[in-house]
Amino acid sequence: MRVLVTGAAGRLGHEVLPRLLDDGYTVRATSRRPRTDPGVEWAVTDLGTGAGLAEAVADVDAVLHLASAPTPGRRTHQVDVLGTRRLAVAAERAGVGHLVYVSIVGVDRVPMPYYRHKLAAEQVVAAGPVPWSVLRATQFPQFLDELLQASSRFGPTIGDRAILAQPVDPGEVAARLAARLAAGPLRGIEEYGGPEVLRFDEAVRAWRAARRSRRPLLPVRIPGRLGRTLRDGGLVTGALPRGERTWADYLADTYGGTTGK
Repeated sequence: MRVLVTGAAGRLGHEVLPRLLDDGYTVRATSRRPRTDPGVEWAVTDLGTGAGLAEAVADVDAVLHLASAPTPGRRTHQVDVLGTRRLAVAAERAGVGHLVYVSIVGVDRVPMPYYRHKLAAEQVVAAGPVPWSVLRATQFPQFLDELLQASSRFGPTIGDRAILAQPVDPGEVAARLAARLAAGPLRGIEEYGGPEVLRFDEAVRAWRAARRSRRPLLPVRIPGRLGRTLRDGGLVTGALPRGERTWADYLADTYGGTTGK
């Protein structure tokens, strides 16, 4: 099977490409800039304008759509919503048999602008003519790590201690996507999360221990509907199966030593 992977240069893309190659797929990958990689054919495309899309989808059997623009302003709408529509149209014209879209657990619950765009992109895929699947994944541990680093810039780690998170390893998400490609179109939404649900304060304690840091946690309660949704589990899922690699596994791999709580 020949598979086109959009957004292949991103964090998930770096896990997806070798996984698909190991599974015997022929892979074409897209990027906004020219790239080279053994075993992968790279195509220069821009979802924001549609440039290069027709050439990218030509002669492929399936599209794995990872590309996203989680930035403030109009570009998110241009890439995630309008770009997904452009991709779906080009895929239909090329006779693509399966469009797999990667989304985020909570896009239908968490009131954030970026999540609204992701939900709109899901709806574009579901309404389009190409047989489809949507995989919603929980947050990657790298994202949680970066969030904690940013929230500790001025000394203490600042955050709402009762927010719930469920980190999932991107390599395990890549494996799930490969399985979805092999299974064919779901014409529905699948959710996939990590093995454990953590409170923010639990995640911070383990992170501090792994980094041998004495930074205190400064609790700041996120107000309004957003805070309530995050504390009520808007970012987590009970769906099975789940990944196996834990937050502690990630911390041990990244920082070494103990991840005691």
